[in-house]
Amino acid sequence: MLSRIAGAVFRAALMVILVILPSLMVAGTSHDTNQTVALVALVAALFTLAEYNSAYPSLVEFRYAPPFNRLRYAVLFLMIFSMTMIAKGKTDPSTMTDLFSMIGARLADVMDFPYSPVRLVVLMLPDNAPGWLIWDVRTAAGLSYLISLVGLIAFILILRIKAWPSQGGAAFNVWVNLPTFDPTAGGDVVHRLERDSHINLILGFLLPFMIPAAVKLASSVFDPISLANSHTLIWTITAWAFLPASLIMRGIALGRLAQMISAQRERAYLQDPDEAQPSVV
Repeated sequence: MLSRIAGAVFRAALMVILVILPSLMVAGTSHDTNQTVALVALVAALFTLAEYNSAYPSLVEFRYAPPFNRLRYAVLFLMIFSMTMIAKGKTDPSTMTDLFSMIGARLADVMDFPYSPVRLVVLMLPDNAPGWLIWDVRTAAGLSYLISLVGLIAFILILRIKAWPSQGGAAFNVWVNLPTFDPTAGGDVVHRLERDSHINLILGFLLPFMIPAAVKLASSVFDPISLANSHTLIWTITAWAFLPASLIMRGIALGRLAQMISAQRERAYLQDPDEAQPSVV
């Protein structure tokens, strides 16, 4: 129990660091922004503490199937940290901030081609957007999108090389790792997992293209979001890049689980064709 409490406290501290990082590093943060960030950090910490300190699952998926959530946190942290360093370089330049700015600019040059997600993010800006804002958005989008792609590749390699999620032959507990999925809700479990997998994969692929288009269309009715603010830019581009990557990772994970259940059924059928029944790993 002590190890579970210590792990929950450690994860809650990591969430606090993630949320407050831009406010700590970017100069000129207003008092209202600091208060909002502190409130969000407190809520994130309490949720993480309650979730991981509890012996029973509630919302967080793949809780006992590392490194799924650890990899997602690492991707999210790298996005926020890299864009924060670039924003910090505007007011407090250093060798480190110049390095991140240079890398981001080079990556943006490579990934900014016609019909690419990075190009669409740039096109959602107003026609009268200043050149420095276009450079900031383009650099942040290119860097964050590449980090999301690297995270996806890393997850696929882990899935293939280490046979995730059944590493070392351990059984995968669906109830604990998928608390929002009810295997007894009706219908074949494999078909439902495959359907959810396909939905997540399709949404993950389309969101980087759909979000800029939706923002561009909504700007004619509502006031567009101001990406000139460093904090708004960091969190908006992070959401644009991380949410699709997270959905794709979840889709891949659900597809892998469906394959595991199908393989288990086939083995059970070969051992005893008359008594084999569909079951969940």
